[in-house]
Amino acid sequence: MTPDVLRPAGAASSGPHWLRQALTDRAAAADLVTAVLEEAGRHGVALEFPPPPEPTTCCGRGCNGCVWEGYFAALAYWRARAAFTLYVVTAD
Repeated sequence: MTPDVLRPAGAASSGPHWLRQALTDRAAAADLVTAVLEEAGRHGVALEFPPPPEPTTCCGRGCNGCVWEGYFAALAYWRARAAFTLYVVTAD
Protein backbone atom coordinates (compact mmCIF):
# COMPACT_ATOMS: atom_id res chain seq x y z
CA MET A 1 0.00 0.00 0.00
CA THR A 2 1.35 3.42 -0.94
CA PRO A 3 1.04 6.14 1.72
CA ASP A 4 -1.19 8.94 0.50
CA VAL A 5 1.54 11.55 0.86
CA LEU A 6 3.63 9.62 -1.66
CA ARG A 7 0.85 9.27 -4.26
CA PRO A 8 1.15 11.28 -7.48
CA ALA A 9 -0.95 14.42 -7.61
CA GLY A 10 -4.49 13.63 -8.70
CA ALA A 11 -4.27 9.95 -7.72
CA ALA A 12 -7.13 8.46 -5.73
CA SER A 13 -6.67 8.77 -2.00
CA SER A 14 -8.27 6.80 0.79
CA GLY A 15 -6.40 8.42 3.66
CA PRO A 16 -7.65 10.84 6.26
CA HIS A 17 -9.16 14.15 5.17
CA TRP A 18 -6.26 16.14 6.59
CA LEU A 19 -3.96 14.78 3.90
CA ARG A 20 -6.02 16.60 1.26
CA GLN A 21 -7.05 19.64 3.28
CA ALA A 22 -6.16 22.93 1.61
CA LEU A 23 -4.13 25.33 3.72
CA THR A 24 -5.68 28.63 2.80
CA ASP A 25 -6.40 30.36 6.09
CA ARG A 26 -5.78 30.32 9.81
CA ALA A 27 -8.89 28.26 10.62
CA ALA A 28 -7.95 25.55 8.11
CA ALA A 29 -4.43 25.43 9.55
CA ALA A 30 -5.74 25.09 13.11
CA ASP A 31 -8.15 22.33 12.02
CA LEU A 32 -5.28 20.50 10.33
CA VAL A 33 -3.05 20.63 13.41
CA THR A 34 -5.89 19.39 15.61
CA ALA A 35 -6.75 16.54 13.22
CA VAL A 36 -3.15 15.37 12.87
CA LEU A 37 -2.47 15.47 16.60
CA GLU A 38 -5.73 13.60 17.31
CA GLU A 39 -4.86 10.91 14.77
CA ALA A 40 -1.37 10.52 16.21
CA GLY A 41 -2.92 10.21 19.68
CA ARG A 42 -5.39 7.56 18.49
CA HIS A 43 -2.51 5.48 17.19
CA GLY A 44 -0.24 6.17 20.16
CA VAL A 45 2.33 7.78 17.89
CA ALA A 46 4.70 10.47 19.11
CA LEU A 47 5.45 12.75 16.17
CA GLU A 48 9.08 13.63 15.61
CA PHE A 49 8.41 17.38 15.45
CA PRO A 50 5.72 19.65 16.88
CA PRO A 51 3.70 21.73 14.42
CA PRO A 52 5.27 25.04 13.47
CA PRO A 53 4.18 28.01 15.59
CA GLU A 54 1.67 30.45 14.13
CA PRO A 55 3.17 33.73 12.97
CA THR A 56 2.89 36.70 15.28
CA THR A 57 4.32 39.41 13.04
CA CYS A 58 1.73 39.71 10.25
CA CYS A 59 0.89 43.34 9.46
CA GLY A 60 -2.39 42.41 7.75
CA ARG A 61 -1.65 44.27 4.51
CA GLY A 62 -1.52 41.21 2.25
CA CYS A 63 2.18 41.48 1.53
CA ASN A 64 3.80 39.40 -1.19
CA GLY A 65 5.72 36.82 0.83
CA CYS A 66 3.50 37.23 3.89
CA VAL A 67 4.57 35.36 7.02
CA TRP A 68 1.39 33.28 6.64
CA GLU A 69 2.65 31.93 3.30
CA GLY A 70 5.80 30.70 5.02
CA TYR A 71 3.71 29.23 7.83
CA PHE A 72 1.45 27.35 5.41
CA ALA A 73 4.52 25.97 3.60
CA ALA A 74 6.07 24.85 6.91
CA LEU A 75 2.76 23.32 7.96
CA ALA A 76 2.50 21.39 4.68
CA TYR A 77 5.99 19.99 5.32
CA TRP A 78 5.02 19.08 8.90
CA ARG A 79 1.85 17.38 7.62
CA ALA A 80 3.88 15.29 5.16
CA ARG A 81 6.36 14.25 7.87
CA ALA A 82 3.51 13.41 10.25
CA ALA A 83 1.70 11.38 7.59
CA PHE A 84 4.86 9.45 6.78
CA THR A 85 5.53 8.78 10.48
CA LEU A 86 1.96 7.60 10.99
CA TYR A 87 2.19 5.38 7.91
CA VAL A 88 5.49 3.79 8.97
CA VAL A 89 4.33 3.17 12.53
CA THR A 90 0.85 1.88 11.66
CA ALA A 91 1.64 -0.08 8.45
CA ASP A 92 1.63 -3.82 8.80
